[in-house]
Amino acid sequence: MNLGKYLSISQEVQEALAAGKPVVALESTIISHGMPYPKNVETALNVERIIREHGAVPATIAIIKGKITVGCSHEEIEYLGKRGLDVPKASRRDLPVLLARGEDGATTVTTTMIGASLAGIRVFATGGIGGVHRGAETTMDISADLEELAQTPVMVVCAGCKSILDIGLTLEYLETKGVPVLGYQTKEMPAFYTTHSGHQVDYAVEDAEEAARIFKAKLDCDLKGGILMTNPIPPQYAMDLDYINENIDKALRECEERGIKGKAITPFLLDKIQKLTGGASLEANIQLVYHNAALGAEIAKAMARN
Repeated sequence: MNLGKYLSISQEVQEALAAGKPVVALESTIISHGMPYPKNVETALNVERIIREHGAVPATIAIIKGKITVGCSHEEIEYLGKRGLDVPKASRRDLPVLLARGEDGATTVTTTMIGASLAGIRVFATGGIGGVHRGAETTMDISADLEELAQTPVMVVCAGCKSILDIGLTLEYLETKGVPVLGYQTKEMPAFYTTHSGHQVDYAVEDAEEAARIFKAKLDCDLKGGILMTNPIPPQYAMDLDYINENIDKALRECEERGIKGKAITPFLLDKIQKLTGGASLEANIQLVYHNAALGAEIAKAMARN
């Protein structure tokens, strides 16, 4: 397997992994597709700073000139931020094409998990995962993130699945695939912008040490797939559930009227909701990513100790 042709790991990340130090993977779609420049670069660098402050090494992952780059430099993050939407979102199906063509790609949850696993990183912090879209019983629109969680051994720390999705069906899908859904100090599934969803996770976890023990048991038993660790947005940044759902419904109606489909749906909805909420949803998004980065670092440290 000629993996070296397609995988580039920064010296800092290589040295940390070789020494058994905690490393936390980060995605790059949030840089190129999540918000405008320079806010995207500022946020990405702040996330890396928070992980360092909590005693771990950050590893932002992206496809750069045909290589899965694990541990992007500040210059590479700036490059992704400035190119913005010109950098294609790279899911599992896109990966071989981008690598073969020597092109760039912003990694989604799916491809960040793939890159992390190839490098030997076990913890990945992000905003929220994709899932089963509303109306999927007729459209079959289901995020590749769920399939990746079923097969790739990475713990994904997030604020639940995005509120624009069908949370109940997403949880059913994950159960079918054997993916444990944990709640950090909560039994209720958070819904990205809000701490409440009306749905329950499989198990509440009290601290990072317990989360690390659960994942270690999964790895030791060679049980396929990863773990979803849901971490509610801090209450001071949470949005009212009825208010956010009202705006999601408006955005979904416009999405349907305009015939937007496939992977274009999520960025359109998030941008529309940001405008409908006067920017409040973007600030909530940023704060929950910071919150997840801190927890990801604590779990990575606990895993390094075990």
